[in-house]
Amino acid sequence: MKEEKKAQSLKEMEAEVLAEGREWTRQRLQQRLQAQAEEAGAVFPPPGAAATSADVAHGGRKSDPEGHLRS
Repeated sequence: MKEEKKAQSLKEMEAEVLAEGREWTRQRLQQRLQAQAEEAGAVFPPPGAAATSADVAHGGRKSDPEGHLRS
């Protein structure tokens, strides 16, 4: 019986394994951050204050009308 599946190159195997590793790391980080947030009881953004993309991009800092960040 002839196997029709093409053997992967080393580069393809490496890329596949690295992608699996990144996904595992992302999931693990998500679990740990969720556990920490639940332990602290903190919620972000606070209820009633939806975060905007600008808030996220600038760490919560606002900009003035000229576009300069302020604290």
